[in-house]
Amino acid sequence: MQTTTAVQEAPITDPAPRPLMPALKRGLRMRCPNCGIGKMFYAYLKVNDYCPNCGEALYHQRADDAPPYVTIFIVAHVVGTMMLTWETYWPDSPIWLHILIWPTVTVLLSLWLLPHIKGALVAYQWAFRMHGFENADKDDKKADPQPGP
Repeated sequence: MQTTTAVQEAPITDPAPRPLMPALKRGLRMRCPNCGIGKMFYAYLKVNDYCPNCGEALYHQRADDAPPYVTIFIVAHVVGTMMLTWETYWPDSPIWLHILIWPTVTVLLSLWLLPHIKGALVAYQWAFRMHGFENADKDDKKADPQPGP
């Protein structure tokens, strides 16, 4: 005689809200948006599937092209402002100095900002339960499927 037990899951109709600002701060520090301790990335821009500290599922993230877009937007405004300020206070600076400084600042600032912005975007998606994060609590708590008869 075979007995099977079905696991009854309570429907998640009104999930508890996740705090946005703490999640964004943790994401900017490239930490798990849930606990703030585990690292979000295992490589430069590769997001861990699960938080190494609390086990929160992070594989739902869909950052795609948004982090580079936001990075370009910020870097262009910062470097453009710096260039205009430089020209205002030192208009006779040699062109070789511009060729040396501005591409270097642009590349370094972009490389530094990109993972921070991606972390914040993943945390934003987590906080608003976007792109699969809405079912993350339910999916992570599922029992192993029972074998059929």
